[in-house]
Amino acid sequence: MRFRQRRGPIAVGAVCAVAALTVAACSSTGGAPRSSDNGSNAGVADTPSATIAMITHEVPGDTFWDLVRKGAEAAAAKDNIELRYSADPEAPNQANLVQSAIDSRVDGIAVTLAKPDAMAPSVEAATAAGIPVVAFNSGYDSWKDMGVQQYFGQDETIAGQAAGARLTEDGARKTLCIIQEQGAVALEARCAGVTEGFGGTTEILNVNSKDMPSVESTITAKLQQDPSIDHVIALAAPIALTAVQSKNNAGSDATIVTFDTNAALVDAIESGDVAWAIDQQPYLQGYLAIDSLWLYLNNGNTIGGGTPVLTGPAFIDSTNIDAVAEYARNGTR
Repeated sequence: MRFRQRRGPIAVGAVCAVAALTVAACSSTGGAPRSSDNGSNAGVADTPSATIAMITHEVPGDTFWDLVRKGAEAAAAKDNIELRYSADPEAPNQANLVQSAIDSRVDGIAVTLAKPDAMAPSVEAATAAGIPVVAFNSGYDSWKDMGVQQYFGQDETIAGQAAGARLTEDGARKTLCIIQEQGAVALEARCAGVTEGFGGTTEILNVNSKDMPSVESTITAKLQQDPSIDHVIALAAPIALTAVQSKNNAGSDATIVTFDTNAALVDAIESGDVAWAIDQQPYLQGYLAIDSLWLYLNNGNTIGGGTPVLTGPAFIDSTNIDAVAEYARNGTR
């Protein structure tokens, strides 16, 4: 069924969106359980089915996006939505995926805006076609100017500043900030924030996450070249885990910290190989992106009332790792 697009939706507060567990706090938005199946689909929306495209800049093999996708799939299952997930790390190709979604007449689009300038024409084409668009994860500073309805993620500059302040508290003097995709606005903002919030010296190292052996050798070489680096901050869990290996290769005493988590990263925090991580709750980002479009299509709601809905940052370390470890190993944190 093709939804008729609504103009000027009524805004609602973000009370439900910022609950600690949106699945629990917001599950009632999914409508009444169907009665025709004797409860076998209890909790599934009885609203008309819709098709929503989720399009990200995922790099193959980056487990971060598995968490995003699981959250999106959970919301889609509850909301009677057909979810069409696609991804490409190259911005022109990602923009083409958005255009393909427009051409297939989906009812809504959820998209990441890692490189907003490249994505703007396709996003504007979607809104011009009357397709509601929400952004998540990347594009905090650009989404509203592009005509996107809602945004779910963290302010990466604030997250970086918080990380920089934490590094200062930890006694760091020289930090290496590793950007795994040069030109990605969220990653650039993180390292810029670290530089602003940190009382010591920050050096930026660009690597290519599409070639992990090269990432390992590049970090190893840098740590061998500069033994004054006492902390390494990665911007993704796979990069942090690779940095642990590079540290061992180089015989470095540097402490490894990171943005973002996965199950293996949780193990690394428990073992002490990684000191702490900043969690932006990717599962929640994926969930809210899809659930928000269901709310808009069926009730004209916008979560946050036109303001960004923040899902982070929060620190995970040895003091609270037990609280999230179970969920991480289930693939939802």
